[in-house]
Amino acid sequence: MTFSLTARDPLTGAFGIVVSSSSPAVAARCAHLAAGAGAVASQNVTNPALGIRGLTLLGRGLAARQVIADLVAAERYPAYRQLAVVDRDGTVATFEGAATLGLHNVAEGAACAAAGNLLANPDVPAAMVAAYQASTAATFEWRLLDALRGGAAAGGEAGPVRSAGLAVVEDVEWRVTDLRVDDHDAPLAELERLLVLWLPQKADYRTRGIDPTAAPSYGVPGDE
Repeated sequence: MTFSLTARDPLTGAFGIVVSSSSPAVAARCAHLAAGAGAVASQNVTNPALGIRGLTLLGRGLAARQVIADLVAAERYPAYRQLAVVDRDGTVATFEGAATLGLHNVAEGAACAAAGNLLANPDVPAAMVAAYQASTAATFEWRLLDALRGGAAAGGEAGPVRSAGLAVVEDVEWRVTDLRVDDHDAPLAELERLLVLWLPQKADYRTRGIDPTAAPSYGVPGDE
């Protein structure tokens, strides 16, 4: 029900996940990131706890493949899970259980990994990796969105998608970008609209969290 790409930006060390699905609110369940540690996409018959546990292991400095091994070994129903992990060094690892739904596949690239299930064709994850690595967009967020577009252009999910999300962590404790389209007739287009709206304000909101005395005005009525 899902196709996603998980990546570490080699330019900044940021981690990001972009994801889409026919199910509602996909990013709320599947995208897990921690600044300085790594990222975990937990999907298929999703167990969000795997993402939380994976970040704990990444925070201890475990490599991506060891994180996958530990998660699978401790999971009661590993056959139903699909995982992609990127660690602090940009090493990637993936896992697909035997009960992964429909046409499914994973693809690994340089500091990025894509995974999908119930796909229109098994080439979707490879198309996402290729689109991400070929992107010349100026920001990590736009390169992640290019990956999602590449997956959609390659066929995407077998059924119509309804939700999408894009999240990034950098050098602060919170997600500097966290955009979700939980249910929409055109979630990828809506995600792009939100990204256009968000990115010009991203740095200001980061500054407000770190030092509000240095922050620009809020641009709302009453803030004079």
